[in-house]
Amino acid sequence: MNRFGGIEFAHPGFFWFLLVVPLVLGWYIWRNQKLHGSLRISAIGGFFPVKKNYLAVLRHYSIVLRLLALISIIIAMARPQSAFSWQNSTTEGIDIVIATDISGSMLSEDLKPNRLEAGKNIAIDFIKDRPDDRIGLVVFSGESFTQCPLTIDHDVLINLFKGINNGMIEDGTAIGMGLATAVNRLKESEAKSKVVILLTDGTNTTGSIPPVTAAEIAKQMKVRVYTVGVGTKGYAPYPVKTPFGIQYQQVPVTIDEAMLSNIANITGGKYFRATNNEKLKQIYQQIDQLEKAKIDVTQYHKKTERFLPLALLAALLLLLEFILKNTYFKGALT
Repeated sequence: MNRFGGIEFAHPGFFWFLLVVPLVLGWYIWRNQKLHGSLRISAIGGFFPVKKNYLAVLRHYSIVLRLLALISIIIAMARPQSAFSWQNSTTEGIDIVIATDISGSMLSEDLKPNRLEAGKNIAIDFIKDRPDDRIGLVVFSGESFTQCPLTIDHDVLINLFKGINNGMIEDGTAIGMGLATAVNRLKESEAKSKVVILLTDGTNTTGSIPPVTAAEIAKQMKVRVYTVGVGTKGYAPYPVKTPFGIQYQQVPVTIDEAMLSNIANITGGKYFRATNNEKLKQIYQQIDQLEKAKIDVTQYHKKTERFLPLALLAALLLLLEFILKNTYFKGALT
């Protein structure tokens, strides 16, 4: 769509037809020259000034009106539209809280560079892909706290996300507390869809709120929980500091999948298992699509068409030419 002088044209290709106008005008001039011959006179009176016939001056009215009508029709066919036209999209935003485990076991390196960093990087990409949603961040280990409340300022959220690391709080895995804190951040939300993404690599070992109790609270508050278990099957390499540097030990992966599945089922969410970086990325993509499918998006498109006045102008010009030809100028220019 091209724009000229504040007006947009949906079909600017029709302007090529304007090349017909000078061709028609040239043909008209050539035709008149052929039709008007020369006349020799011997009388001296032929050199006296002749009284001007203003009607004769207007003998070209017909071609002028027709060409103006043609130009108007061509511009109308190009579909001019008001440059002040607007498009407005209204969406019921989704409020999302990401609750991530930062316990010591999240330093295991079955995901690269480790579970915690992989989870952070992929979650940040998820945040960037949802610019219209309010998103918050809760971290938990032996206890839980809100790293970032719900916000549309995703630059601030991403910076806070990058800053989380193991050791910020007492070690442990308080899954119930992490979920309860995330749900609490959504209690004042008026969004059509309220979501918690709960990411952990272990089992609930501490905290005053059992995970199932937190799930029931989420259900009452109409919060949907997607749970993600992070870690390979069996054993994972875990870095241990020794006098001889970092040594790796193979530690068992103990994800309570039954509990995470139960949380998801209670709240109407879904449980996922991420055994590597690619699967974790795919999980976030699936959650992204699931939530987009649950929100009705209404888009309003309004374009103010401007072709009708030009079409009417062309009709009026042709009508004027017809009226003048059959009334005022009838027989006058012969």
